[in-house]
Amino acid sequence: MKFLVRWAINTIALGVTVLIVKGLYVSGIVALVVASLFIGFLNASLRPIMLLLTLPFNILTMGTFTFIINTIMILITSEIVRGFDVSGFWAAFVASLIMSFVSFLLNLFVYVNKETEEQEL
Repeated sequence: MKFLVRWAINTIALGVTVLIVKGLYVSGIVALVVASLFIGFLNASLRPIMLLLTLPFNILTMGTFTFIINTIMILITSEIVRGFDVSGFWAAFVASLIMSFVSFLLNLFVYVNKETEEQEL
């Protein structure tokens, strides 16, 4: 169940990001859902390795280098998933910033509601 909630949050965040960023294009809802699933897969498998390899840069930049890693994940996804296109590095970078922010807000909303439900029980 937690996987489905996280997937839904990432899909909504990616959808909002596509609406805001001019350099992103999604051909339809199926491409959006598949791209979201693939980004989640990359974040679970490849991202920890990249974070470990770039640890000195992350320490020097106080964690902001993580946005570059997120940008790379979006660019890899655009190369593999049909119907999900990114026009270039800067579009992917802005998309990673917006997607992170929207995901943060949605996760905050979900966990606040979860705490409220637990208090009512």
